[in-house]
Amino acid sequence: MMTQQVSALNTIDSSWLQRFRRNLRRWHEKHGRDLPWRNIGEPYRVWISEIMLQQTTVVAVVPYFNRFLDRFPTIRSLAAADENEVLRHWEGLGYYSRARNIHKTAQQLVELNGGEFPCDVKQLQQLPGIGRYTAGAIASFAFDRPAPIVEANTLRLYCRLVGYADDPRTAAGQRLLWEFAERLLPRKSSGRFNQALMDLGATRCTPTKPDCATCPVRSCCRAVAEGSQDSIPMKAVRPQITNIAEAVVAVRRNGRYLLRQIPDGRRWAGLWDFVRFPLDGHTSSKSPQLSEISSRLTEASGLIAEIGPRLAKINHSVTRYRIQLFCFPATYHSGVTPRTSTHRWVSPKQFADYPLSVTGRQFADLLVGS
Repeated sequence: MMTQQVSALNTIDSSWLQRFRRNLRRWHEKHGRDLPWRNIGEPYRVWISEIMLQQTTVVAVVPYFNRFLDRFPTIRSLAAADENEVLRHWEGLGYYSRARNIHKTAQQLVELNGGEFPCDVKQLQQLPGIGRYTAGAIASFAFDRPAPIVEANTLRLYCRLVGYADDPRTAAGQRLLWEFAERLLPRKSSGRFNQALMDLGATRCTPTKPDCATCPVRSCCRAVAEGSQDSIPMKAVRPQITNIAEAVVAVRRNGRYLLRQIPDGRRWAGLWDFVRFPLDGHTSSKSPQLSEISSRLTEASGLIAEIGPRLAKINHSVTRYRIQLFCFPATYHSGVTPRTSTHRWVSPKQFADYPLSVTGRQFADLLVGS
């Protein structure tokens, strides 16, 4: 099979490339997407948009991008900000290590490079959170360097163009697709050409029901010729879903609630949360007993509190986990919290100043409204 796929690349000659590039450019002139980070030649904005777009759709990213740039219009303003504020403006996008990495990168570039981005792909890849694709996107879109790109939309497009029926996520698949991406790329105006490839993948060569009838490069596509576009690329194996139950308790003392910063190595590291703990062995959708919550709260925080009736049950998913989250208010009775910067008693008016997970924010909003 691999030999057949390699031979497919060998059939791509100068005539094929000329036709493909011409048809794609003509289509993109009329149908290219108008996005706020496009065609500005500013590496900072390109970088922020590309990091946000990892694991997130364009539609979801646009409002976050605009708000983030309103608050942090330059790399220097981002570098000078407190990490909590950066995380707060990232809240809702998820994958918060991305936000911590952009903060680290901004500080590194300001300190060591005068706030300037390198234009070389290999140098860009040395920065925190910047992999091969993101480095290529910055070099290509901001500096018009001929850097190939492979991401979700172009991966799908490339697989269909060459009829690649094997798993494109394997090392062999990745080597072939990166080689193909490099072969496609013209030496001039490569940034705009890469944007055209991504737009074609996003709007025509879609994951399901690709619009082959209006695709400008359908005559160049092996999958169309073979009728295999619906089965290519091979779908990723979905991880097995694990159901778990957790409880979160908002302990109130003198009008303030206890928030704790989540340590490194934990889910949502760097964010703040109420006292949260797993409910091992709890499989029912019914609320756990208040006595159980009380004892688990003491184990998790050292506090003794009177647990109130359940305020909410929130169902949410994180990677391969489907979580039932039982939310309880509580009134402080006794116990001492550590005198560290990672534990704070916060008034409801201050909730907006702290970066919380999506479910933490939902619970905070319920407390403010109750």
